Amino acid sequence: MKKILVIGSVGQIGSELTMKLRDIYGNDNVVAGIRKTMPSEELANSGPLETVDATNIEQLAQVVKKYNIDTIYNLAALLSAVAEARPQAAWNVGVNGLYNVLEVARENKCSVFFPSSIGAFGSSTPLDNTPQDTIQRPGTMYGVTKVTGELLSDYYYKRFGVDTRGVRFPGIISNLTLPGGGTTDYAVEIYYEAVKNKKFTCPLAKGTFLDMMYMPDALKAAIDIMEADPSKLKHRNCFNVTAMSFDPEIIYKEIKKHIPDFVMEYNVDPVKQSIADSWPNKMDDTAAREEWGWNPKFNLEEMTIDMLNVIGEKFKKGLL
Repeated sequence: MKKILVIGSVGQIGSELTMKLRDIYGNDNVVAGIRKTMPSEELANSGPLETVDATNIEQLAQVVKKYNIDTIYNLAALLSAVAEARPQAAWNVGVNGLYNVLEVARENKCSVFFPSSIGAFGSSTPLDNTPQDTIQRPGTMYGVTKVTGELLSDYYYKRFGVDTRGVRFPGIISNLTLPGGGTTDYAVEIYYEAVKNKKFTCPLAKGTFLDMMYMPDALKAAIDIMEADPSKLKHRNCFNVTAMSFDPEIIYKEIKKHIPDFVMEYNVDPVKQSIADSWPNKMDDTAAREEWGWNPKFNLEEMTIDMLNVIGEKFKKGLL
């Protein structure tokens, strides 16, 4: 049975991934690594919990040895908009932290999952059907850290044999964890505002297409790539994965089918818009489909029904 450490276990992905991994591999076999933010009661009480700062290599090594960890999910990062406000911290967490994880993994023979992003691309990248292998010249610190992470992960596999694997996530939409400062966060916020206030002010302009994915599919991608037959992985790291692509008008109209009096207006955030304009409209995820069987389960229509049902129940119970 795997012994797994999740670094960043209280973040948007980490909080749900940790619980999913515990369901699959057993509560005691999945260590939730936290830094400052306190975990939910469910997360804290369901399995081992340790303070793990990826930028502190001694602390990280101690936890890995204490629990005989063989697989590390390194989710520590500052999201895109936050990273632009704090570029030095973004580099320290995203790059120096990953370097520490890779070094500890090398010394302790661990596998490593590193999540890259559509942010690893830039305005000079083909924006439509963005290839798996293409030019990557991001214009944000977030993107720079993701490209550096992809290269570091590839290097540690080729140079030291560390079993590094990863995907390039699109925007991720969750009905459990609130956004944390990402450019694609509007696609989460719009559902909450539709249920609570029946009105939403969109920070991105009409016609801004971005790749998106529902959280259950994101968790599936993170787990499936680590379970994949390594002999079939030609790329190993930074696989394009996506499930749907839409602009604000498309998601607005889909929600309006269920909430007819929902209205949306625009107040474009220039920083977020600039970032979004440099990201793909839609990625080509053929490599992931062919090499390890990637196949998302949710489209926009199915996701919208589930999101509104779950958020609606929370609203009725006074939890929002």
